[in-house]
Amino acid sequence: MKSNNQKIPIHFPNGIELFIKREDQLHPVVSGNKFRKLKYNLLAAKHQNKKTLLTFGGAFSNHIVAVAGAGKEFGFETIGIIRGEELQEKIHENPSLAVAQQFGMKLVFVSRNEYGLKDTPEFLKEMQFKFGDFYLLPEGGTNELAIKGCEEILSEDDIEFSHICTSIGTGGTITGIINSAGSHQNIIGFSSLKGDFLQNDIAKFANEKNWSVNCEYHFGGYGKVNNELIEFINSFYLDHAIPLDPIYTGKMMFGIFDLILNNYFPPNSKILAIHTGGLQGIAGMNIKLEKSGKTKITI
Repeated sequence: MKSNNQKIPIHFPNGIELFIKREDQLHPVVSGNKFRKLKYNLLAAKHQNKKTLLTFGGAFSNHIVAVAGAGKEFGFETIGIIRGEELQEKIHENPSLAVAQQFGMKLVFVSRNEYGLKDTPEFLKEMQFKFGDFYLLPEGGTNELAIKGCEEILSEDDIEFSHICTSIGTGGTITGIINSAGSHQNIIGFSSLKGDFLQNDIAKFANEKNWSVNCEYHFGGYGKVNNELIEFINSFYLDHAIPLDPIYTGKMMFGIFDLILNNYFPPNSKILAIHTGGLQGIAGMNIKLEKSGKTKITI
């Protein structure tokens, strides 16, 4: 396992510097925040003598792929409850699901209505009846043990940064960062979803108040992209040799650059952006972009 800041920062006017913490390089499959979220959950599953991990996700879920990969590496059977039934006979057409299946995950497709009941006692009881005893991982992987893992994203060397930026999906990653950051540091989360409903979820577990959620760079909502975002991601890769995914880190980095250009950050700010991984999702997005005749993401 390795994690590092880029040694050479990206320089901007007014003395602003941007460093990137390459959490995407932690593990070839279970990368970024997924590695952090699963770490203590896998230890708990082992301690409870669980043999099977069961979780939930959409057709392009980073979490589904990460759980499947972790199961293969650490000796767990894995079950993925997938939202929507349209790909049940077309798994080979979806890179994320195909990889998860190759890792040995049993994929169970349910209707969107049924998926909406996934957190109810009745649904979970039905899953236990079908599959026996299992260790439950929530959609996206966020729970208290996941937050504990995400508290380890920042190291002692990161105390020098004035601002810490991360993308947000379920809120677990930013919560862990908030809990481990210094009181002088400003934590900014860039939401990949429409709306500011995550504020309350984060506040339940966050120990400090030095954080905010930016909802201006979701590009239409979760999984939505446009030409401007794709062009930025490709240009960023060309300039810095760092790939960004279109669901999370691409939107975050676009937001950081835009805020810098609009003088949001004070002069001489030292910004640390957390690269949370998610690169496996590029293949699926490129299939969608190609079908619509749009420019694909460079990898």
